Amino acid sequence: MRVIVAPQEYKGTLTAEEAAAAIAEGVRRALPDAGIETVPLPDGGPGTVRAISSVAGGETRRCRVQGSLGLPVEAEWALLPGGTAIIEMAAASGLGLLAENERDARVTTTHGVGELVSEALDGGARRLVIGLGGSATNDGGAGMATALGARLLDANGDEIPPGGVALGRLDRIDAGGLNQRIAGADVTGASDVTNPLCGPEGASHVYGPQKGASPEAVRELDAALENYTRVIERDLGVAVGDVPGAGAAGGLGAGIIAFLGAQIRPGVDVVAEVVRFRERLDGADLVITGEGRLDGQTRYGKTVAGVARLASDAGVPVIVVPGGLGPGWEWALGAAAVVEPVSGGGASVVPAPADAIEALSETAERAVRRWLSASR
Repeated sequence: MRVIVAPQEYKGTLTAEEAAAAIAEGVRRALPDAGIETVPLPDGGPGTVRAISSVAGGETRRCRVQGSLGLPVEAEWALLPGGTAIIEMAAASGLGLLAENERDARVTTTHGVGELVSEALDGGARRLVIGLGGSATNDGGAGMATALGARLLDANGDEIPPGGVALGRLDRIDAGGLNQRIAGADVTGASDVTNPLCGPEGASHVYGPQKGASPEAVRELDAALENYTRVIERDLGVAVGDVPGAGAAGGLGAGIIAFLGAQIRPGVDVVAEVVRFRERLDGADLVITGEGRLDGQTRYGKTVAGVARLASDAGVPVIVVPGGLGPGWEWALGAAAVVEPVSGGGASVVPAPADAIEALSETAERAVRRWLSASR
C-alpha cells in the first residue's frame, strides 16, 4: 500500500514538516508494510520555504534583511531547480518575529520582503512564489516597493516614512527606479485568504487588531490604504482595491500585484503545483491531511480542502486528522473517508509541541485503523 501524508501547518504548534512526520509515524504503526511519502503542504505562511525545498530539492539560502521594525533579521529563501524562488514574507516581516508588546501595525514595514525579492532576482530566479501569511505589517507592500527602488512621495516631494499610517500622506508614486529584473519575472502570491485591500473585510479591519492595532488605528490604517489604492490606480494604472487576496499579509497582496505584476492564487494550489502533487497521487492508495482547526472556513482555499479535491479527482480516498473541530466542519464528512480530530475543538493540537507530535501520531494511527475497518 502507498500512502501520501500531506498536511499543512498546525498553527502555533507544529510546522507542516513536523506534522507530516508525526502523521507518518502513526501510519507506520497501523500499516507497518506501507510505503509512505511525506509531502508537507504549507499555505504560504511560516515554514513554506523549508517545506517546499525539502520536497522539491531546492537550495536554501540565507541573507540579512530589514525586519518589520527596521532591525536586521536573518531570513531564508529557496532556489529550486529550474529557477523558481520560494519566499515567505513572514521570514522578514512576520508576526512571529515580534514580541506581543512590539506589535504595531501603524509602523511595521515590508521592506525586508523587497530585499528578499531583490536577492532572489539577483540570484538568477525568474519565477517567484511569495507566501503571503503570518505578517506583522499593514503597509500594503509599500516597504517592499521602496526596497526595490520605487519612491513613495508626499505633497512636498519628500519620501514618506515606513508603515501603513504614513500611506495617508502619499501623494505620488515614482516607479521609474524599480529593479529592472522585475519586468522579466513571473510572480505569484500564495495565500489562503481572499480579503480585499480595504473596507470591513479588508486587511486593516480583519487582521489589524492581531497586529496591535486599536479600533482607532484600524480606521486610520484603512483610510490610508484607501488613499494608497487611489494613487496606485492613478500612477501605476493598476486597480488593486477589490482584487481577491489583495488584503493578504496586510495588503502585501496588493503591493505585489501593483509593483511586481503578480497574480494571487490559493496557497495550496501554488504549493501543490511546485511540488508536483498531482503526479505524486498517481498510484497512491490513501492520502492523509490535516490542520490545526477544521471548520467551515477550511473549505474556501485552505490546504485540507485542496488536498481533498485533488485526491478526489485522482480517485484516492482521504483521511483528515485536524487538531480540533470548529463551527461548520461537517462539510468534510462528504469529502473525506474519515475525519479524526485530536480533540473535539480548539485551534491547536495540544500546547506543547513535544506532546503534540505523539498526540497527532496516535490520532493518525487511530484514523487509519478506522479506515481499514470500514474498508473491509
